[in-house]
Amino acid sequence: MKTAHPLLQVQNLVVEFPGRRGTLRALDDISFSIAPGEILGVVGESGAGKSLTGAAIIGLLEPPGRIAGGQILLQGERIDQLDHARMRHIRGRRIGAIFQDPLTSLNPLYTIGRQLTETIRTHLPVTEAEARRRAIGLLEDTGIPGAAQRIDHYPHQFSGGMRQRVVIALALAAEPMLIVADEPTTALDVSIQAQIITLLKRLCHERGAAVMLITHDMGVIAETCDRVAVLYAGRVAEIGPVHEVIHAPAHPYTGGLMAAIPDMTIERERLNQIDGAMPRLNAIPAGCAYNPRCPRAFDRCARERPDLIDAGATRAACWLHDATQGAGAVA
Repeated sequence: MKTAHPLLQVQNLVVEFPGRRGTLRALDDISFSIAPGEILGVVGESGAGKSLTGAAIIGLLEPPGRIAGGQILLQGERIDQLDHARMRHIRGRRIGAIFQDPLTSLNPLYTIGRQLTETIRTHLPVTEAEARRRAIGLLEDTGIPGAAQRIDHYPHQFSGGMRQRVVIALALAAEPMLIVADEPTTALDVSIQAQIITLLKRLCHERGAAVMLITHDMGVIAETCDRVAVLYAGRVAEIGPVHEVIHAPAHPYTGGLMAAIPDMTIERERLNQIDGAMPRLNAIPAGCAYNPRCPRAFDRCARERPDLIDAGATRAACWLHDATQGAGAVA
């Protein structure tokens, strides 16, 4: 059940990478929140800043990357300034993580059972026997057949889909309140994708956990999420309820993403595409970062950067919704 109080708050987050030729700003004033029991999708092209946002939240930014502004609050507690030891305690216990490639999350030298029980005992005051019992229960909850026997198997003895289920079990092992899932279905075939998404939704709603689901797939967003944040060039282009964002996109970039999804009911020789490419960090245009690719751009878009503006049920960083410009959904 969602409450009025957000579990996670990201406020004006700025992430920079200093270098010899200057400092690159990879995330620029990112703000959003997630309520308990809610699934927030974060979507955009490669390079938009999706995975970097997740890494900043769980405290896994790769040096020399750093949080240069803003704050991250978990249940009202600021966590972006915690030292490594305190953040390590939060990771796993209060924030779980699911990554795209399960083989990067699982140690090939240890059995699944050892990895699960060690995670559980690190964060929860339980005995070895109780940790093993919980581990078997987690494997059963995530749909691993014969969990009591398979718990003693190694990662290479599982298929890709089963390994991803084990990673989900690991993310849930310490009963975290927030799960950051970074493209958890990208490496899987379509039928396994659907199973993993269904599993993630069920476990989240049953346990009341919040989820930040990072993906480039609008179809996954539509099937899974309650709200969606569309990122472009390290900025939030649009945020709002999934149904509204998908069916009445308020930002031209969101409209372009939706138009690029193949329509199986229409026969065409060529798919729609967004002209151009995501700008490099050292060449982000002035004003709205999307303006060189936007079919509806006008002079103001190249001069002034828009903040998020109310656009019906959603909020969009687009001057089309400024009171002085008029408003309306983007086709």
